[in-house]
Amino acid sequence: MSGQISKIGFVASMLSVVGSLYIYFISGNQDLGIFVGLWAPTLILATKEIEEMVK
Repeated sequence: MSGQISKIGFVASMLSVVGSLYIYFISGNQDLGIFVGLWAPTLILATKEIEEMVK
């Protein structure tokens, strides 16, 4: 189960990075792009905490 949780967290953080690059460069909203980019480390840390609670 914990392996799946870490995969979901990793995919979510990568989607956050890709989404932030899209928003920043294509959409032109730099502030929102930076904000969405900051979700990646939060998602990774949250995933680690969830894994610890599941164990």
